[in-house]
Amino acid sequence: MKHRIFIVEDDVKIAKLLAGTLEKYQYEVAIIQDFDRVVEECNAYNPHLVLLDINLPIYDGYYWCRQLRQHTVCPIIFISARSGDMDQVFALENGGDDFITKPFHYEIVLAKIKSHLRRSFGEYSPNQSERMIVSGDLTLYIERMTLQKGKEEIPLQKKECVILELLMGESPKVVSREKLLEELWDDQSFVDENTLNVNMARVRKKLTDYDVQSWIETVRGAGYRFMPESEVK
Repeated sequence: MKHRIFIVEDDVKIAKLLAGTLEKYQYEVAIIQDFDRVVEECNAYNPHLVLLDINLPIYDGYYWCRQLRQHTVCPIIFISARSGDMDQVFALENGGDDFITKPFHYEIVLAKIKSHLRRSFGEYSPNQSERMIVSGDLTLYIERMTLQKGKEEIPLQKKECVILELLMGESPKVVSREKLLEELWDDQSFVDENTLNVNMARVRKKLTDYDVQSWIETVRGAGYRFMPESEVK
């Protein structure tokens, strides 16, 4: 099977060079044509992997990555001339799977593409359905980073999704602050105690903004518990 790669890059020369190289290695490739219709073109092509630039016309790559994550769980690799640590953090926070800095060696691009496709569709693939957690009329799509309420889809940031995955997955049990910190940040020693409070407040606000009746209870001295709508009085 030939894997399909979708390139979202506004530098025509780079896009064509990438496409030409990938086609030599037996990939099928499509290049974005209309930067107003990134999601529509991507859905129509149904790629196995997306290469996404950050600096794009109209909206940036972070925005489009969030939009794509509402429709696909395929690997998304950012390719950008931006090389700052925060650029890479934002890329991952907004749903990206990897980051390649321009100028790049095509061998690195090919190796990363092969690695992600192997994990998603090849011998390292778990061969299982998309992970989701259901609670009443709420469904959390983990790979998409989307919370669905009825027919409404609520986009989530990476940390919002991790928090809800932990809380909804353990409900009605309490999830400790230590467990949340461990899952949210690799090195807890550099995390301010208030950082978790800020992230939890953002999740609560997101639920309120979308009129989700479920809520997150603070259990003093223990942690947090997700309360499904059926238990909210």
